[in-house]
Amino acid sequence: MNTADPSATLTPAERARQVGYDALHTARATSPLPAYMYAAAMGDAYPAEINAAGSCDWPLIATMVANLRMPAGSALVDLGCGTGGIGLWLARALNVPVVGIDISPRAVELAAARVHDFLPPGRAAFKVGTVERTGLPDSSAGGLVCVDALGHADDPVAALAEIRRILTPGARAVITRAVRHDTEPAWYHQAEAAGLHVEHVQDRPDEPAMWRRLYHLWQTRAKDLEHHLGQDQACAMLAEAARRRPTLDGRRAAALTLRRPLRCTDAPTTLESR
Repeated sequence: MNTADPSATLTPAERARQVGYDALHTARATSPLPAYMYAAAMGDAYPAEINAAGSCDWPLIATMVANLRMPAGSALVDLGCGTGGIGLWLARALNVPVVGIDISPRAVELAAARVHDFLPPGRAAFKVGTVERTGLPDSSAGGLVCVDALGHADDPVAALAEIRRILTPGARAVITRAVRHDTEPAWYHQAEAAGLHVEHVQDRPDEPAMWRRLYHLWQTRAKDLEHHLGQDQACAMLAEAARRRPTLDGRRAAALTLRRPLRCTDAPTTLESR
């Protein structure tokens, strides 16, 4: 069991990431401009009520609803929840409680403030943690979603092993991953090493184009970003756009449905033991 406070053991890289995301969420909470830009980039695929700062669109939501197959009364975990919209929407749709985990205390604060828009009191909780150290009890999740967060893990296999640990036997996780078209995906190997079964891979062909449109908006409206979000946040967003936009032509994005095996004795393998 691993229920210690994850925020007490952050690495220097994780602490820097936490500071960056706190600044991001604080800035975006002050202006509707980021949501407007995401909506413009996604078009009618944009789930406005969720208002996620990432690639979550209606096709991804449909995949999650179809593939989670959560038992009644079980809890959903939204890992890397940001301001909580994805997990809260799914919890309402699936009639389950939700626990959101994010490295940013500011994101957790903003997510908690949104609960009343989706769920009755007592049906949602948001906590600070990382994708590798959630602080949640063993076998406590009947389903899990992780959108655009696993790529920030220092050790993806450790993050997947943490997902396996908190899932109940037989439960599923839907996570987003990306790889270059000319590269063999590592996700099968990583999932096996963590003791998870890749049950389904749903390609997301529209995701790279969405990021391209979004980055173009950021770059063409740089002065508006600075006016609404401040110089520091605008510079960080423009640096991301400049770094990632040239890589999008070769990007393959997918939503993976992973399942923890039903047998409790199925232990994770390790890369060294294979």
